[in-house]
Amino acid sequence: MPEKKKITVAKSLDARVTKAQPAKPVRTADAAHAAGPQPPSAQKQLSTFEQAMKLFHARNLKEARELFQLAAQGPERDVANRARLHVSMCDRRLEQATVSLGSAEDCYNYGIALLNARNAVEARVHLERGLAMAPGADHILYALALAQVMSGELLAASENLRRAIELEPRNRIMARQETDFAHLANQPPFDSLLYPEKKGW
Repeated sequence: MPEKKKITVAKSLDARVTKAQPAKPVRTADAAHAAGPQPPSAQKQLSTFEQAMKLFHARNLKEARELFQLAAQGPERDVANRARLHVSMCDRRLEQATVSLGSAEDCYNYGIALLNARNAVEARVHLERGLAMAPGADHILYALALAQVMSGELLAASENLRRAIELEPRNRIMARQETDFAHLANQPPFDSLLYPEKKGW
């Protein structure tokens, strides 16, 4: 009889252990869920970073920043580092966007400061805003053309440079001395804008 009791106790212990085992993974899953979303895989990280870059270039900075933060949590160190760098860039640009520029001259001066820092994309935004306030300002047209050349928008740049020269012919002389215009001097339509006297040579 005692032997039977021992067997019964052992069976009941086994049953308890067997019943307790499935509960462990459930607790682990609950803990993982409570900790928040898991870091993305390497492939997902790269895809997220690429999507963020598209938004960044389209100047959708808030949305881009969120995706960069996700990409920064992934396993690829190089991608994570670049993502963190772009989060900082988004923060700086979002702060700059709050700068209060009340006049065309304010926009122009701020745009020139950005051009000097070789930040042509942001410079263009402020110069376009200044030009909207003062459509006939030749110096803003000239600076905007310069920003557009630096951004690779050559057609728009040539049109704005043409208008700047029409309003103030001295802008032609300035453009000839400008490094960013000089390398385009032999390419149409900049050749005829910078050196109209060479026509027919």
